[in-house]
Amino acid sequence: MTQKWFTEILHADLAQQLKIDELLFEGRTEFQDAKIFANAHLGKVLVLDNVVQTTLGDEFVYHEMMAHTPLFAHGSPKTALIIGGGDGGLLNEALKHPSIEQVTMVELDGGVVDISRAHMPEISDGAFDDPRTNLIIGDGAKFATETDQRFDVIMIDSTDPQGPGEVLFSKAFYADCKRCLNPGGILVTQNGVPFLQGQELVDSVTHFRSLFADGSAYMITVPTYAFGMMALGWASDDAGARTVDLATLEARYAAAGFETQYYTPEVHRAAFALPMYVKKLID
Repeated sequence: MTQKWFTEILHADLAQQLKIDELLFEGRTEFQDAKIFANAHLGKVLVLDNVVQTTLGDEFVYHEMMAHTPLFAHGSPKTALIIGGGDGGLLNEALKHPSIEQVTMVELDGGVVDISRAHMPEISDGAFDDPRTNLIIGDGAKFATETDQRFDVIMIDSTDPQGPGEVLFSKAFYADCKRCLNPGGILVTQNGVPFLQGQELVDSVTHFRSLFADGSAYMITVPTYAFGMMALGWASDDAGARTVDLATLEARYAAAGFETQYYTPEVHRAAFALPMYVKKLID
């Protein structure tokens, strides 16, 4: 029998292939083409507009580090805002923090939420039904401009800066996020693989540093996101949030009382030690 493969064209001269063991869903949401298939090594794979978004095999890396790094750095977060994140993985991780009273999630494409809940419920693990969840299907940039709510942590779980996601990398959007943060609040963003997408990170950190007292990035290793480590952007008016000491992080982690697969206080600290090529990009 002929094997079927999904080919992800990442750049003009680079691609990766994942074997399709079983096609679980294929269709179109209001905004994009969507596909979910099973792969023997990665488990279920979510693809939007022919770009891999997440897999059951390694989603914990991205979702844990985007959620727990700012939430533990803050120390006592009560409110959080997620823009994007339709698969529910980031929401699931944020809700594990006992101090969290509400997580507002604004996702443009309700279809992604629907197919993720139907075909990949392991990722959200009931988070959409948690009474602390405030799910809004709508434009995240518009929400940030108009809301009078304030948040301790804002997490931008976006696609790359193209199409509907392009505005989520603009200085105006980051300024709106700053307005929505409580004093001492933290903003984190998805900033791609800087070995290939260096300008994306440069642009975001440049905007951060023009708006916030502290702007930088931290690095994670997600096997599915090929060709190098992935960068997550970091911005806060509390310059000390990025350098919380290990003993404090260990105490907060222990008090939270939940297990992780990638995040540890040691990894938290080490993630901000940037490779030289990344330091040169942003400095």
